[in-house]
Amino acid sequence: MTMARGLHPAARVADFQARGWWTDETVDRLFAEQVGARGDHLAVVDPANREALLGSPPRRLTWSQLSDEVTHLAARLLGLGLGRGDVLGVQLPNTIELVEVYLAAWTIGVVVSPLPMQYREHEIVTMGTQASFVAFVTSPRFGGRSPVAEVLGVRDRMPTVEHVVAFGADVELHGMPPDAVCLQPLPATDDERALVTEHVSADPNDANDALTICWTSGTESEPKGVPRCHLDWLAVTWATVDAPGVTADDVLLNPFPMINMAGISGMFLPWIRTGCVLVQHHPFDLPTFLAQIATERATYTVAPPALLSMLLHNEALMAKVDLSSLTRIGSGSVPLQPAMVRGWQEKHGIGIINFFGSNEGVGLLSSPDDFPDPDERARFFPRFGAPDVKWSTRVSEWIDVRLVDLVTGDDITAPGVPGEMRLNGPTVFAGYLNGAARPSPFDDQGYLCSGDLFEIAGDQGQFLHYLDRARDLVIRGGMNIAPAELEGLIADHPAVVDVAVIGDPDDLLGERVAAVVSLAPGESLTLDQLVAFLRNKRIASFKLPERLEIRDELPRNPVGKILKRALRQQVGP
Repeated sequence: MTMARGLHPAARVADFQARGWWTDETVDRLFAEQVGARGDHLAVVDPANREALLGSPPRRLTWSQLSDEVTHLAARLLGLGLGRGDVLGVQLPNTIELVEVYLAAWTIGVVVSPLPMQYREHEIVTMGTQASFVAFVTSPRFGGRSPVAEVLGVRDRMPTVEHVVAFGADVELHGMPPDAVCLQPLPATDDERALVTEHVSADPNDANDALTICWTSGTESEPKGVPRCHLDWLAVTWATVDAPGVTADDVLLNPFPMINMAGISGMFLPWIRTGCVLVQHHPFDLPTFLAQIATERATYTVAPPALLSMLLHNEALMAKVDLSSLTRIGSGSVPLQPAMVRGWQEKHGIGIINFFGSNEGVGLLSSPDDFPDPDERARFFPRFGAPDVKWSTRVSEWIDVRLVDLVTGDDITAPGVPGEMRLNGPTVFAGYLNGAARPSPFDDQGYLCSGDLFEIAGDQGQFLHYLDRARDLVIRGGMNIAPAELEGLIADHPAVVDVAVIGDPDDLLGERVAAVVSLAPGESLTLDQLVAFLRNKRIASFKLPERLEIRDELPRNPVGKILKRALRQQVGP
């Protein structure tokens, strides 16, 4: 099965293009423009620890060298019979090869469906069947695993898969199963260039063609496929270019897997948009990450909040590292704690950019320009459309945001009233894969129902304050408690590095509040001490935790979100 052309209705495309929100740009043409403009400049760098991970030394390619290898791979994919709309499953670490697979596939109109390296046979079969993968590209080796052998082992459970491809500079270093197609990154021949040029000229990409099928995180239910096209990807990328102010002079260090909004829109597409340098990192290794900042002179990176909090608590480590090139850091996936954002600004002069996004197209970013106060930047996001308020990103003029009372269905315009955030605009996707069999994610006005609870805040109603997932509330004795709010308060405790608040079932009250935390090295914390700390914050007594669980670390999915469902299963009442 292939993806149909044109994800968004023609009327929507015409409307948004007339407004200048969408253009006819495609990612492959943007890449070609950067190659023409910056051919001999450094483009992309492999992880520094690549040899230990994959068995082959790290490489560094210019834009022209990268383009040559992309063309070779595109020709090889055409030779395997892949064509427009075919879905290519991809499971590769953040390497130059991953960049090349994406760009080669997109050049010839093939849709990429990326999967985290942590996924194994069960997840691969589930997603490969849903999306009808025509081929699957993976690594010959990843640490002690052979991902290509794993996929071949379940190939008979994915009847649409015609080819399993092992792709990497290290393919010849490992004995490959006989059923695997083995490809290496190589310069294109003249015949391959002619083949790809002829294909692109005869059937060029349209901006409304599908580019990716990413997958929801599955923190609440089975992951859903999220098709996105050039139009909506490139629209949301303006938010991730504008907020950190990415230019061609930047060096981006990317530790997030390029499988969803954070890695693709946060790092990969800003790189293509601006022509800067992309330094890859994977899997996360703190000494390697810090060394890459110093060696590559990284100017901008992204990191999970728990890591940034841990580093602030480790003054001995921070005294040994060189962060002098780093000017800003993006963070998100869970609410940021004011103490962390404030600490990085005051101690290191580095502005933390607060990200709130989703695969479906939510893209709220709080930048130091718009939120110079670090406490406000940690707690609030811009309320696009607030009267008489201007924001630095052009996306703020494109997105229409509403808060809706989930009981009455009324729009909320008063501060301090919880409601579901709903939005419409050019960053929003067209609908889920196999959407006819699923409930619509849109309301009757065509707005995306985010499932996230916010309230209006600020002296001009100019902010949005995140409360929690609509399904994540703890309801104690009929009183709603937003775990995210309580987590923010608990994270201010000097002993706490990471925290999750969950509800324990209770026959009398429905639920009681439980706090699950990890602590800084050498620290201890009792429930009485935590409650006393929170009482000093003057919060309502019904929000106070009634159980404290201390763990070495909290369970997270591949993109860093705490798996509260798993946490409830592990901890229990």
